[in-house]
Formats: sequence, structure tokens, C-alpha cells
Amino acid sequence: MASTSRLLGRADRSGVLHPDNLARYAATLHEADETVGAVVDHFWTVTWNLPAGQRIQQRVITDPAVTLTVETGHVPAELVVTGVHQHAWAREIAGSGGAFAIRLRPAGLAVVSDLAPAAIADRTVPVVPELDVRLYALMRSVADVPDVVSRIDRATMIIAAMVTERPLTARQSLANDVVAAIHRGEPLPAGPSARTVQRALRETIGHGPAWVRRWVRLQEVARQFAVDGEAGAADIAARLGYADQSHLVNDFRSAVGMTPGGYLKSLKPAALLTHQ
Repeated sequence: MASTSRLLGRADRSGVLHPDNLARYAATLHEADETVGAVVDHFWTVTWNLPAGQRIQQRVITDPAVTLTVETGHVPAELVVTGVHQHAWAREIAGSGGAFAIRLRPAGLAVVSDLAPAAIADRTVPVVPELDVRLYALMRSVADVPDVVSRIDRATMIIAAMVTERPLTARQSLANDVVAAIHRGEPLPAGPSARTVQRALRETIGHGPAWVRRWVRLQEVARQFAVDGEAGAADIAARLGYADQSHLVNDFRSAVGMTPGGYLKSLKPAALLTHQ
């Protein structure tokens, strides 16, 4: 089963706060087949091989989505699930290794597991049978094949069967549509009440539409600082619809833990690596 792939870079709204590292990791996005498009947003892969003694503290404003990851090499665990985070989070990269990830759409978690969003919120959790038998079986099977193409094919086959077994509910489909509209910068779907939309998102990703809209905008703030930091916070605030510069600065600091000015300084190459 062929999958369209492309390298990720500084111009992408990836949420990676040191986007030059994307090239170092050969970060690659792989499109999902339409047979699993209601569950899988996309697949992505990274690899790394750092000299002894070097560490990268990679900070991420992750998508408002759950991610399943098969990891190899110098990693904390082989199989992990990362829930929706309310703040930027950090991952230390060292030694050599790689990751194959499945980025789920809002409806996805309920299809591939019996976990509630709250069970993994703000956490990265090793996937073992005791956590969730259904999810473990999926990820164990994907991990047992050796290469990216095989893993995409295996994941697609198993998840397609899971969708047949657990068809999406109307609220799960609505959650998918709402988050997709927010990512595209479009109005929310017409028809459902605000209460119905709120409930659909709370049940699938643990947050309402206002939070999702804020988080996607913060990803775009980070992207614009990375590609056009010389424009300054005031210009970027105006472009993205903030009331003023101070609103952007406060929102960014509350999510990332640093001001935009501090973030711009951190983008300098010398700041990317720390040594033991």
C-alpha cells in the first residue's frame, strides 16, 4: 500500500519549538490511507544519531491529538501513547534511535483502545497489556515488522478492521470535523449546537473548541516566529488576531514557559545542544 511522504521543515506548523532539529531527525510525514482517514490523521517518523555526551531538549507544542509511538534505540520505552497536553512539553533526545508514530484524529482513541482521554492527559505512558489490551495488540503488531512501509501497511490493515468493529458515532465524527475546520481556519460546522460541539470534543480529546482554537493558534505563533521572527511580536499578533502584543506574549508564556523574546534567543544554533 503506497503512502505519500514528505520531509517536515521549519515552514511547517509542526509545533516543534526548535524546528531546525526536524532536518537533523529526518522528520517525515506519511499520509494515511483513506480507509483509516477517520481515525488516523497521519503517520510520522524520525531518526537520530547524536555524538556521545550530547543531549537535545526538544520542546513541542503538540497537536491537540493523541499519538501512538513505536520507538527504538536510546528511548525510555518501546511502545508509548502520548495524550493531549495543555502545555508545551519536553523530550530529551540522546544517543541513537528512531520513532514511528501514528497521529490519531479525535475519534481515533475510542476506536483503537478502551482508554478515556483523561487517563493519558498531559502524559506519555508506556503501552503494556495492563494499560489497554486492545491498544497493546495494535502497537505490538506494528512494532513487530521492521521498516516504515511495512509498519504503515500493518497499522492501516489493523485499524481498518478496528473501524469496522467499532464504527464512529455521530459525536466522534463531529469532533473530527470541528478540529479539522479549526486547523484550516474555517468556521465550525453549521447545525450542531454549541453544547453538542463542546460535548463531542470533551469526549474525544478532553478539551472544548475554544481551547483547540487557542492551541492551534499558538502552534502558528511558534511557526511564524521561527520563519519570520524579525517581524516582531506586534506584527505577528496582528496577523493572527490577538487583541494586542501583550495578549500574544502572555498566552505564549503561559503555554511554553518563556516569552517570545526568550524563544527567539533559544532558536540560535548554540542553544540547541547541551553537554553532560
